[in-house]
Amino acid sequence: MIAFMVAGTASSVGKTTAALAIMAALCERGLCVQPFKCGPDFLDTGHHSAICGRVSRNLDTWMLGPEANRETFWHASQGADAAVVEGMMGLFDGVAGNGETGSSAEIAKLLGLPVILVLDASKSARSIAATIKGFATFDPDLQIAGIILNGVNGENHYRLLEIAIRSTTSIPLLGRIPRTDAIAIPERHLGLRTAEEGTAIDEQRAALAATGWQYLNIELLLALEHNAAGWCIQPGSAAEPNVCVRFGVARDKAFSFYYEDNLDLLRRAGAEIVFLSPLNDFRLPEEIDGLYLGGGYPELYAEQLSANHRMLAAIREFAGSGRPVYAECGGMLYLGRSVGKAPMAGVLPLEFEMTDRLVQFGYVEATFVEDCLLGPRGTVVRGHSFHYSRLTGTHSLPTVYQLRYSLSGISEPEGFCSGNVLASYVHLHFGGNPSLAAHLATRAAAAKQLAEVSR
Repeated sequence: MIAFMVAGTASSVGKTTAALAIMAALCERGLCVQPFKCGPDFLDTGHHSAICGRVSRNLDTWMLGPEANRETFWHASQGADAAVVEGMMGLFDGVAGNGETGSSAEIAKLLGLPVILVLDASKSARSIAATIKGFATFDPDLQIAGIILNGVNGENHYRLLEIAIRSTTSIPLLGRIPRTDAIAIPERHLGLRTAEEGTAIDEQRAALAATGWQYLNIELLLALEHNAAGWCIQPGSAAEPNVCVRFGVARDKAFSFYYEDNLDLLRRAGAEIVFLSPLNDFRLPEEIDGLYLGGGYPELYAEQLSANHRMLAAIREFAGSGRPVYAECGGMLYLGRSVGKAPMAGVLPLEFEMTDRLVQFGYVEATFVEDCLLGPRGTVVRGHSFHYSRLTGTHSLPTVYQLRYSLSGISEPEGFCSGNVLASYVHLHFGGNPSLAAHLATRAAAAKQLAEVSR
């Protein structure tokens, strides 16, 4: 299997476009491509999945341990001809300035992946060769296997850059990504628009593939060698689940932020996943035993969500039945009383307003200070905070998390609990502590059994 990472010298240098163009070109060639994304990003993974037809997975060395990353990579890559991993931020950017923890470079070395480095060349000439040389020599244990230039201002500019690069390094120049609306993905406050909002995926896939084949040396990519020993594992025998439950999971234009591993771990714990749309459905799926409301962009669809009175009533009825409801970020907003002026489900006595900047952005470690839906007191798990909203007013809800934000060092109580409902701004990654999924499935099974006995 071919496997490599597409990383950048910094954020916003074009690595997502380059990665998508490569994925689309390989798919057009007839290869089965398994996509991955370094870090906690939900938006890029959605576009990967749409292009490749296989669910993109997150790799993250801060939220997950080395073995969990290897297992994710190994399991997801089964049956694929190629694995393409998109990096995050700059190649060496992690959680601290004095080490590689949490960086794309750490993941590349962990999995033995050669790195294709993407650079923004729009305002560069010979100086770009110095940047490449610095990245190539910064960590001798990392293999920079190719260079892709973004933002090149025409053929003359590209030739100038090519001469500078070829006179300075033996790293192959794989080509460039041109500026064209055909492959551009619109952005908004949280980043790229979601893949669920796209209406012309076939046209976009064709345009990306054409860009890849016309402007990049795909044949050279196909010849890359990688160290398979970095990720080949001996899979353990999975224990048979001792519960059998059905979980409703919100997924549509308003709710699409999920770590796919969370859903897989729920499945392994005995849960059947049934998707639903709070935007378009008028009722919940039949005979579900739990609800998982993920994040997304509910604020963009607040009026439509608010106008779907039948679904809001169904959510309230379900929450009142004693069955577990777990909500993250946008899902929590949906369970609150209102988002701005738009009324929501009112399951929780919380009101929210949108902000013009990120609030408490970054990695988060959560310690459970009380028993809750996801585990007993003392459980520790990691996740990510990523939102442009905040609570307004006061409330009397108890909290079951003690959060510590990695960037600010701030520690605060959170994780709002109301009976069988648990809601938080934090997107937890169950892969860092798989007992969370098992605990949630077990709570759903207990509620199901109690309901059957009381009938």
